[in-house]
Amino acid sequence: MRGRIITTFGLLALLTVSIWAQQGGTKAGGAAPMISASEVAALEAKQPKDKNSVGQQMLKLGNYNINMEHRVMGQAAAVHEKEAELFYVIDGSGTIVTGGKLVDEKRTNEANLTGSSIQGGVSKKISKGDWVLVPEGVSHQIPNVDGAITLMSLHLPR
Repeated sequence: MRGRIITTFGLLALLTVSIWAQQGGTKAGGAAPMISASEVAALEAKQPKDKNSVGQQMLKLGNYNINMEHRVMGQAAAVHEKEAELFYVIDGSGTIVTGGKLVDEKRTNEANLTGSSIQGGVSKKISKGDWVLVPEGVSHQIPNVDGAITLMSLHLPR
C-alpha cells in the first residue's frame, strides 16, 4: 500500500516537473504546486457516498489540472478533441470503455463531445492502482462502478 502511494506521488512529481519545465519553471523563490498524501486522503474522505462528484481540484499549473473524480454510478461518454486524459484509480473499481463511437453524440463546447454510451469500444476492468491514458479524440466512459470508484484525472492539452 505504502509502495503504491510512493509510486503514485513519484509519478505525479515527474509529471509536475515535466509540466514545470514546459512552462519555463517558477519565478525565483516561487513554490511548485504540491498535494500531500494526507491531503489526498482528506479530499477523498469528503467525497459524497451517494452521488458522483467530479472536478475536485487537486493541483493546478497553467493549463494543467489534476482533479479528483468520485463515482458511485456510471457516467456519460466523452471525447476530448484537443487533449489526452490520464486517469489513476485512487480507490475502488469499475469498468472503462475506450474507442468506438459515441451514441447520441452532442457537442458540449468547441473541444468536447458527449454521448449516452459507446458503440464498438473495448471494455476493461480497472481497480485501485491502475493507470489509463486516453489519447485525444478517443471516446471513453466509465459506465459501471463496483460500489464506488475514486480517480485522479489529468487533462493533457496539446
